Amino acid sequence: MKNEDLFQRTLEALKEIRPFLKEDGGDLELIEITGENVARIELKGTCTNCSMNTMTFKSGVQDAIMKAVPEIKGVEAVNFALN
Repeated sequence: MKNEDLFQRTLEALKEIRPFLKEDGGDLELIEITGENVARIELKGTCTNCSMNTMTFKSGVQDAIMKAVPEIKGVEAVNFALN
């Protein structure tokens, strides 16, 4: 139940950033919250190949999640490497 609550709250946090990604042809998906409270995110659409995806991920996605859901210990991209 606890993990489900974290998942729902993380989804809510992502609603804040999703419109900005969609403006540029991208999107994202929350894949899971691990047992260690790490949110695993997949970027989609143009976000997967964008040269700014690391900055978007760290300054947008990660910050939005960590502020809204303080129990989350980290945010991990599943389909590209963070620099």
